[in-house]
Amino acid sequence: MQKTAPAANPEAYVAGLDGWRQDCVIELRAAVRKAADVEEVIKWGHLVYFSNGPALLIRAEAERVLFGFWRGQLLRSIEPGLKPGGKYEMATLELREGATLSTAVVARLVKEAVRLNKSLGDPTKVDLHGK
Repeated sequence: MQKTAPAANPEAYVAGLDGWRQDCVIELRAAVRKAADVEEVIKWGHLVYFSNGPALLIRAEAERVLFGFWRGQLLRSIEPGLKPGGKYEMATLELREGATLSTAVVARLVKEAVRLNKSLGDPTKVDLHGK
């Protein structure tokens, strides 16, 4: 499998998608940017949003779009579909063709992710195990 270079910027990332995945990313991206003042960058090959460290991501894959949160395990009361996994307190929501997620839920998730980073600090710098 040949690796492709990451998109140069968020607009190029979206432009490189097609069909339902592009529509999904456009909608998520708009809702995220409306919900909170976050820095949007391409990092690790996908869209990452920073507010006192990484707070959330949008990653389009061949058959799904992942909407993930560094402190997502703390957000499951807002969206029970968030599945824990990865480092930190990560959890992701898997969106497939035809899936819907209300902009109100997106806004609540984003606002809470930003609030958690503000109160608890950069999730990549916090020692979760007290070591």
